[in-house]
Amino acid sequence: MKEGTTRHTPFLLYGILLFCLGIAIYLVGVLLVIPRYLLDLHALLDPVSLWLVWYSGMPIMLGLALALFDLLYLFGHKKPDRPVRFVPVKRRRVTVTLTAYNDEDSIGGAVRDFLDHPLVERVIVVSNNSADRTMERAEAAGAIVFNELAPGYGRCVFRCLSEAVEFADTEFVVLCEGDSTFRAYDIEKLLAYAPHADIVNGTRTVEPLRQYLTQLSTFMYYGNIFVGKLLEAKHLGRGTITDVGTTYKLCRRDALVPLLQELKPTVNLEFNAHFLDTALAHDLVLLECPITFHPRIGVSKGGNVNNWRGLVVGLRMIAGLLDDWKRYA
Repeated sequence: MKEGTTRHTPFLLYGILLFCLGIAIYLVGVLLVIPRYLLDLHALLDPVSLWLVWYSGMPIMLGLALALFDLLYLFGHKKPDRPVRFVPVKRRRVTVTLTAYNDEDSIGGAVRDFLDHPLVERVIVVSNNSADRTMERAEAAGAIVFNELAPGYGRCVFRCLSEAVEFADTEFVVLCEGDSTFRAYDIEKLLAYAPHADIVNGTRTVEPLRQYLTQLSTFMYYGNIFVGKLLEAKHLGRGTITDVGTTYKLCRRDALVPLLQELKPTVNLEFNAHFLDTALAHDLVLLECPITFHPRIGVSKGGNVNNWRGLVVGLRMIAGLLDDWKRYA
């Protein structure tokens, strides 16, 4: 990990959240008009509505002030003063590692898809204590298989990355999942960005590359963009981020080895946001690459189960960004 990383107060992040809080308070005050008139509760709710509308201006103005202070004054001090990076790829071969949990219907096809790609050296599958035939079918398809007994998405990803870096013959590790939502052919695109970055994060936010019928609902789609922009605001000048939930990413092995020492596998479904936040905090270069996104085979078990689950995971991501994931052991 690079030494001497400077930590900056994320005024833009705080400003955005304060502004959103102020707008939410204002809307609550305005919407009180409905019970006020329908239930004739003017005497009770009129002063409450007036108070909410009036004082909502405080977090709005404070948020704007913090955001402008960060953007207009501090931005020049936060953005790294360094040339555009170009580190040539010495050997265009990758180790692919897939997370899996009760994915017996999809894992075999996903493994074969990646193994058939000419740049893939091997495929590792880590099953998070699956109760079906996931491990059996992954091994039959040609994968190196491990079983992570400790429950939790973060523990499964951490085990994936830990096993992958043991293979020193590949310069890159590709993290993905075994539900067939992603395709091996996108490895070419990820590698095209590799000379410029330590981590190339796939983004599912380019509409022509995203099939309509996926588990990523409209709410989750824009929620991912929103939380991505909060992460971008936290590390102002260090990255452009539109997707914090994608599991498809390429990492330089020499950057990933020290990064693993900083990650917390106890972070669960919000682990991808934790991964990106930690990488940026330790001065790794992060780029996004548009990737294709397809309907999954089987039933979603992660943060895309429904919009409510997506909201909860998103709020946990925001909480993690604010407290630097300190609540996790």
